[in-house]
Amino acid sequence: MGLFTLIAGPCAVEDMDISVQIAKHCKQVAAEFNLDFIFKGSYKKANRTRLDSFTSIGEDKALGILNSIRESLQVKAITDVHETIDCEKAAKNVDYLQIPAFLCRQTELLIAAGKTGKGVNIKKGQFASPEAMEYAYKKVSSTGNTNILLTERGTTFGYNSLVVDMTGIPKMRKFCNHVIIDCTHSVQVPNQTSGITGGDADMIETMALSGIAAGATGLFIEVHPEPGKSSSDAASILAMDKLHAIIKKAVSVKKALL
Repeated sequence: MGLFTLIAGPCAVEDMDISVQIAKHCKQVAAEFNLDFIFKGSYKKANRTRLDSFTSIGEDKALGILNSIRESLQVKAITDVHETIDCEKAAKNVDYLQIPAFLCRQTELLIAAGKTGKGVNIKKGQFASPEAMEYAYKKVSSTGNTNILLTERGTTFGYNSLVVDMTGIPKMRKFCNHVIIDCTHSVQVPNQTSGITGGDADMIETMALSGIAAGATGLFIEVHPEPGKSSSDAASILAMDKLHAIIKKAVSVKKALL
């Protein structure tokens, strides 16, 4: 078992070349610091604000890329699911299914994900307390699936901001062994009049170090070689060449706690 888990990759699967480039880089960083690595890529984005926002390069094509990467690079992979019908299809191509924050109370979706036998990462809703996430956890565990992660990604505060209460991490660890800090979506600035979510990627390092210090067992960081060209969440995605420095500091924090 590694020092902690690194879930990293692009916001959405864009094409094979960029996906492989990102996966190789993240795997190398994780290996250098003895981290458990999970490659992340959404095969479709179903909760965009604007109708004309990017959603997918094609579901089957994107899932095929995820499956190809996990087989060729020998890494685990994770992707989002939004409806019960998605679970079985996605599970054939990845090792973990991720429940988006807005859907963390959807009972049938949680149970369908749990029944696949794949790991399930539940994002804490922007509207949910840490304690309330125990009920989401129990919905998945009711299927007999115990490979469950919870991810802190901030709480809605007003119309255009999120606040991350780091005390939520130890609170959720009382009933879930693995609690991740989402360093990307927690620095978003949602509900912009443009219909495109803003963000402050400069704060990703702060979230990572604070989360590990608070007891998080892993980091969730979306990265891209050229963030401005990312198909989604460009304002809050980390430039890939900055990942190593952040992980190095996070590892130092983790080791100081041991």
